[in-house]
Amino acid sequence: MPREGYQEKLDALREDVLYMSEVVLERLRMGLDALETKDEDLAWEVIEGDDEVNQLYLELEQDCIDLLALQQPVASDLRFIAASFKIITDLERIADLATNLGDYTLEAERDLYPDVDIQEIGTLVIEMVEASMDAYDEEDPDACIAIAEQDDTIDERCEAASGTIVRDLIEREVDDETGEEEIEQLMADVSRLLLTVRDLERVGDHAVNIAARTLYMVENDDDLIY
Repeated sequence: MPREGYQEKLDALREDVLYMSEVVLERLRMGLDALETKDEDLAWEVIEGDDEVNQLYLELEQDCIDLLALQQPVASDLRFIAASFKIITDLERIADLATNLGDYTLEAERDLYPDVDIQEIGTLVIEMVEASMDAYDEEDPDACIAIAEQDDTIDERCEAASGTIVRDLIEREVDDETGEEEIEQLMADVSRLLLTVRDLERVGDHAVNIAARTLYMVENDDDLIY
């Protein structure tokens, strides 16, 4: 393949990875909106839209394999293709977590913990993913390091939220008049909310993974990977 055609394929891969991130981020926003508004139609749209993300992933995976197998890239091009392959995997998993939010919406019947701001945590992790994809697009190593450092803030917010939920459960009064069905519903609500917090924390972890692969791509620096 002429060098011009090869470079065009590399450029197309970058654009397609960025497009996939836009689709995934939109799914994540929709999942959070569905959870906040208890919009079951929106929740189903997120759940059923996962097939589109999976198809994008498979197509980009094949593009990466073709570039590796047919072009035998070296040095920076090899790192770019390898990083892109890893990044689309993280994006696909973020989409799975967005699908979970759709599932939680269908299960939710009430809000038990107004002090737990799920939307704030969701906004923060979305910003992290956006920043990590900007770093990938712009090949910005400083941004990669900043994203990794921001993960501590997300972890702290999620730990505090989970602590609030568990503490409230422990302190909640349950007496002989509390029905078994009510107790089961309470435990289901608590479990769902803890899973929501955990999934958003995992989105932040995937954002760090993207930053780590980008740093390796740009500077051959694997410090954030391990």
